[in-house]
Amino acid sequence: MSPKHTVSLFEPPVDRWERLSPKYLVVKLIGILIWWPILTGGAFAFVWFVTPDDWSGRRALLTTIVVAGVLMLAWRAIRAPFAVRRWGYAERDEDVYLTRGLLSRQLTCVPYGRMQLVEVNSGPVERLFGLATVSMVTASSSGAVSIPGLDVADAEAVRDRFINRGKHLRAGI
Repeated sequence: MSPKHTVSLFEPPVDRWERLSPKYLVVKLIGILIWWPILTGGAFAFVWFVTPDDWSGRRALLTTIVVAGVLMLAWRAIRAPFAVRRWGYAERDEDVYLTRGLLSRQLTCVPYGRMQLVEVNSGPVERLFGLATVSMVTASSSGAVSIPGLDVADAEAVRDRFINRGKHLRAGI
């Protein structure tokens, strides 16, 4: 299989598809900068309090935890812009396509007739940047499909279009 066929396999069969807001990258980076030090600190504290003071490997283990935490934080921060750029969605008359994934690519097609409900969520950092996530709960075994990083106005419009199309196609909404 040629590389051109592999790339087109994960692109929606439409001329144009929407990307996430550029502000979503900032939200992702803030999350990385908050959570990785907390996880690293938790592992550090656990080892600090659980291992005996006289254990010779304690310092090496604590150093390994800190180095691993810093490397993971750096890896996630470097990877984030590429991963965010891979997110996209395309609305069609009867379904919506979502594409995402950096190392493991994924293209998902959700027929509006399979949607059971549409949710809009926005955490505190997302609200600070005027972003929201639209989730569609489907009648499939995988449950919900989400489009993160939408500007609030875009999220409202997407939500309303999904609901109207679901009603038109007699979905479970």
